[in-house]
Amino acid sequence: GGLNALPPFSSSPFLPLAVPTSSRLAVTLNSPPVSPGDSRSHWSTVHRSLHFLLSPCKQEATRSPAELSSDGVRAEIGVKSGLHVWEVVWRPEHRGTHAVVGISRQDCPLQSSGYNVLVGADSQSWGWELKTNQLWHGGAKMAQTPLLIPERVLLVLDADAGTLGFVVNGSFLGVAFKDLPRDVELFPTVSSVRGGACIRLRYMNGSTREYPPSLMALCGLSIRQNLGQKRLKHMDKLPLPPFLQRCLASSH
Repeated sequence: GGLNALPPFSSSPFLPLAVPTSSRLAVTLNSPPVSPGDSRSHWSTVHRSLHFLLSPCKQEATRSPAELSSDGVRAEIGVKSGLHVWEVVWRPEHRGTHAVVGISRQDCPLQSSGYNVLVGADSQSWGWELKTNQLWHGGAKMAQTPLLIPERVLLVLDADAGTLGFVVNGSFLGVAFKDLPRDVELFPTVSSVRGGACIRLRYMNGSTREYPPSLMALCGLSIRQNLGQKRLKHMDKLPLPPFLQRCLASSH
């Protein structure tokens, strides 16, 4: 898989420059999230370092204190096709060094000795280290412009195109990795070296090429984009039939 540098960030923390998104991705990001209890939001009870303990709902993974150990955990369910978005919630004060979010194949190593980047350390995974903003794959890294990463990061995996990107504060940062393997199951994966690190996973939404965005979804997206964030709360003032008003409200 290839490495692409993320596009330039703005100098203001938490305000990265947005990269234009495809209509497919824009609709997916603007669609209501699936049920919080969806099994695609679960961390794997099997594919994890023993230093990671899972909550009863399997959506939170907490790393136990352990010296000289790098530990990872991946999602229970992966994907082979389609466009998919997951939310990873990881508070900055719980990250420490070598805090990595990304995607891995099924056989990615999930524990190693010492303190190092685990996701992206070999050919089986692709990771973004949140402390240094470095992209990692196959043990290779690319330095990034400093950016303060909030606790919520979205992973955007287009398994059809073989790309991985990230969304921060509603801004898509562009393609971080390309040439990911096709027709191979890929899983959201994190790695950490900090004791007490608590990392939450939630599957947000997805789409497949067989079911492209509907015309109604594209129209709703266009209306919301033209209104702008500040005027979204005034959608009920638009001269539209009640049915369309309800559709717009439910899709926001």
